[in-house]
Amino acid sequence: MADVAARDPDEFSVGQWPDWSFWKDQPDGGGARNRGRVAVATAVSLASLTLIARAEDIAHGSGSPLLTSFAIGLVACYGVGCVLAAWYGPVARRRGRVAMVAVVFLLGAAPAVLLASPSHLTDLTYALAIGLMLLPLRRSLLLGLVTVLGQILWMSLARGEVAWVQVAVLVGVTAALGTVFALSFTIGHLRAAREQVRRLAVNEERARVARDMHDILGHSLSTMTVKLGLTRRILESSGDVALAVGQVTELENMARTALSDIRATVSDYRTLSLDSELAGARLALRAAGVRADLPAETDAVRGGLREVFGYVVREAVTNVLRHSDAEVCAVRVGPDWVEVVDNGSSSGGASAGNGLTGLAERLAAVSGTLEHGPAPGGGFRVVARGPAPATGPAPSPSQEAEPT
Repeated sequence: MADVAARDPDEFSVGQWPDWSFWKDQPDGGGARNRGRVAVATAVSLASLTLIARAEDIAHGSGSPLLTSFAIGLVACYGVGCVLAAWYGPVARRRGRVAMVAVVFLLGAAPAVLLASPSHLTDLTYALAIGLMLLPLRRSLLLGLVTVLGQILWMSLARGEVAWVQVAVLVGVTAALGTVFALSFTIGHLRAAREQVRRLAVNEERARVARDMHDILGHSLSTMTVKLGLTRRILESSGDVALAVGQVTELENMARTALSDIRATVSDYRTLSLDSELAGARLALRAAGVRADLPAETDAVRGGLREVFGYVVREAVTNVLRHSDAEVCAVRVGPDWVEVVDNGSSSGGASAGNGLTGLAERLAAVSGTLEHGPAPGGGFRVVARGPAPATGPAPSPSQEAEPT
């Protein structure tokens, strides 16, 4: 049975407190401007539709001057209270909201009680609208129902008949104002959600560029460092200028390729090929003096996984060049998996750095997984698996012969 208490916080509930935090959290002052618009609109509508008309009605009544003045003062306080509640209420705590609604409701009902006139309860439309704005829907609707029933009952007992027009005005204006607040609430949340999506898109793009730059520069600089060391040893030991020039030429080509990859990455037009990464791995491992045991062909790898597997080969071989004293590095591929194993010390690659973390994110994007750790026979092992094909499970890397 589903747990009814485990409710999604974004799911609507009649017992949920309206969340106006998007007004408070806007750094450009947009929240204050929106609250100011609501407060000004409340003040204008109160002055033009309720306060002036009610004050004139009370002034022309038959009450004593002191009672009339006090009632008009309560009407003015009611208007000020509604404006202040519309301004401070959205950013107030729950107790503060309840207190605001109670105060404006009492100020709005006081003239009706003081003058014994149930028709004055129609002015509570703004207090009820403030309740719809600040309280959970369940409580605000209950407050509105009690107000309407109280006005109907009071009219029936005091006059013997009900002025249904005034009751309709109470219900209709309250519903209209509540709809305005609901629209403001919805529009504000949509804008906040759009801003959050924009920030997430920017962060995701930054992470993509950082991940690609790490993959490109890490592999290229590691290979270039190995080749520079080889060139230095050639010049120091044998002085073979021709061989050294050949190494420098390869370094120049690598630098140009890395620069081209960086430009393509920034422009988001860069694609990786598993075959090209295997060829580059062969050159890099050979320059480092590591014997490369690589697959002769990669036709068995599914097309949708070839690019991400190219990243796996690149990062795993880069780690071999950086952190390992391996003599042999073997790569095995299958339809939905790739395995890179070396026989060097596993201590350098045992911890997940930025490269392996980036690989895990890339594989997660294609519903794949990444495993890395010490190999059973010694060394370090990286295994990437994609989603299994629908035709049936492919043989796992453990079913292949272990690399020598």
